[in-house]
Amino acid sequence: MPIETIVPEPTPKTLDAWVKLLDSVRLPVPLASYEQVKAAIADSRRSLRDIAELMQDSPALVLSVMREANHHTSSSLGEPAESLETALNRLGLARTTKLLERLPALAEDEIAPTLRQLQLVSQHASQQANGLFASRLARLWQEIHWGSLLFLSPLWPLALTFPKLLEDWELRVVHKGEAAARVEVELFGVRILSLCKALAEHWRLPAWVSHGYQLLQDERRLLAKALLIARDPNSLHQQQRLDEQPNVRRWFNQPANTVLLANGLALAAHVGWTNPHVRRWQLLTSLYLQTSLDDVQQLTHQQAVSSARQHANPGLFHPAEALLWPWHQRRPHKGQIAPPPPSAQALGAWRKLCAELLVEPSPFSNAIHLTTLARDALVACGMQRLMLLMSDKTLTQLRVHQIAGLPTEAATLVLPIEQSKLLQRLMSSAAQLRLTPDNHKQFAALLPAHLHALFRSEHLLLRSLSSNGRVVMLLIADQGGKPLADISVQAFGKTAQCIERALTAFSNRSA
Repeated sequence: MPIETIVPEPTPKTLDAWVKLLDSVRLPVPLASYEQVKAAIADSRRSLRDIAELMQDSPALVLSVMREANHHTSSSLGEPAESLETALNRLGLARTTKLLERLPALAEDEIAPTLRQLQLVSQHASQQANGLFASRLARLWQEIHWGSLLFLSPLWPLALTFPKLLEDWELRVVHKGEAAARVEVELFGVRILSLCKALAEHWRLPAWVSHGYQLLQDERRLLAKALLIARDPNSLHQQQRLDEQPNVRRWFNQPANTVLLANGLALAAHVGWTNPHVRRWQLLTSLYLQTSLDDVQQLTHQQAVSSARQHANPGLFHPAEALLWPWHQRRPHKGQIAPPPPSAQALGAWRKLCAELLVEPSPFSNAIHLTTLARDALVACGMQRLMLLMSDKTLTQLRVHQIAGLPTEAATLVLPIEQSKLLQRLMSSAAQLRLTPDNHKQFAALLPAHLHALFRSEHLLLRSLSSNGRVVMLLIADQGGKPLADISVQAFGKTAQCIERALTAFSNRSA
């Protein structure tokens, strides 16, 4: 029998497809902000500036208004609006009200946390830009403010529609140091910078947003030269080296670079203040501002605290929190944090299900009845993704009987045992294998490709079960890719023993 193909969750793999999909996403607006803005628009005493200030509490609303205004900008009006107040003026209050009514308004805690966290980074970047650059470049404060707030906005709809992809990217690239190009092509089919630049241009966002992505994509050599100069501890030497390279000096001193500097600082601080990327962006900022690194570090910490006062939210991480931690402690990615142990209620349900598995004579009418109860017991003990496979009578194939936490297409999977040495070993005699970061590289390569695609995890349990001296079932389970909780691992082992006894009792009854 041929292997049935698993169709993965539909994700775009080309730039055009991504732009089309993300352009169609309507970002949710916090209900409180929505009501405030709606009331202000209806109040004839409120100016456009008042309304714009109220809208700033919702980055999604700012983006929606800017996109709408720039989408309808005619050639006679020239360049797209660079500020929210200009966008409101072009749209008019009537069209702004209609736009507002089309947007979903949700309570804060109902909005996807990945989206809220990313928008918090954008708000932090805007505060860094205002504190570091806007007072020095007062004429350009609007461009600095709105450009820095919207720089990461092409990722907001991605955080809403495919949060797991962004989380996987952060875990693999930022925390594990894998090559960004390879990971991005694998996860998205395209490079993230290309996607962000394409969306920024499609939405006609402020020009400084596209400028930043252009710099990161095509002008990295100049950025590297500027960083090399910034690393020189002698400010006089820095100036001399800039004078020797006037093309670098002219390029680096462009005001548009402030948007990238602020977002670089905010993103890097989100990982940890001792993250080497933070120091690089601080060095570049000190070169841009012609001030010492110590001053820049003090200023960035102050701006982080100011941002936290305005934007910190329960359940979200703000880098200002880390200023209170031991200095070299970094924020762990949630994929590196073990999930909480099962609740007392869940463990109570688990014990009840295990007791039902142990009833003799077997109460199960068929194998599906038994494996359904087995699946429920494994979920109750804390397993978030799992697959139960049963072998055929000839021990040549494994067919899925139950799944949980996996795409529905996974239920059709059939695996030939002879094509995998790991499956051959597990099906030769009852055994358990626990994948960890230490042995993952060794064993993950031995997993069948379909299983590896479904369980992209460094923390995985595989256990084969026997009945009457013959291996008949394979359990595969994890806790969403996170480190496994000890109590859940212990419960998994006890559940496997109960399933084995249930299988034996069932087969003996059938006999």
